[in-house]
Amino acid sequence: MRKPLFSLSLLRCILAVATSLTLVSCTTILTNLPGVYTVDVQQGNMVDQDMIDQLRPNMNKRQVLYIMGSPMLTDVFHQNRWDYIYSARIDGGDRQQKRISLIFEDDKIIGVQGDFRPSTLPVVKPSAETTVDVPKRDLEKTMWETITGFFGISDIDEAPKTDKQAAKPSTDSPTDQLPL
Repeated sequence: MRKPLFSLSLLRCILAVATSLTLVSCTTILTNLPGVYTVDVQQGNMVDQDMIDQLRPNMNKRQVLYIMGSPMLTDVFHQNRWDYIYSARIDGGDRQQKRISLIFEDDKIIGVQGDFRPSTLPVVKPSAETTVDVPKRDLEKTMWETITGFFGISDIDEAPKTDKQAAKPSTDSPTDQLPL
């Protein structure tokens, strides 16, 4: 009777090992199949070299917040150090991690440590603004005269005068002012 118990427990162990190896090999096969979509996972602060190049010595914390954003980690024991960490796993590949630490003294930046180095060249950003020349507007014309001028209808008869306007003598012509 001992023999069947021993072989049954041995069979269970072999099945457990075979199952675990099958699962591990399935995940390896499934991650390398062509056409299988894998999610790109990005975590932390997105930091690039352009942001680091804008940092200058003696910048205050507010200026650094404007350029870099809020730090990922603020250590209670090191309140003068801000840590920015960025981690990405693209197309199911290996995880890439970038880290940068900014060190402050009296709320002014004094040091940079990590995967990026600031450049010594001055930062020149091209302006994204464009200039548009607008033609001068003729303020003597009304809106209706401007619209009709586009269509070439500039000699439209004036609206008929009311009875009160017709009864009123005109003082525009010099012949009306001559004595009789």
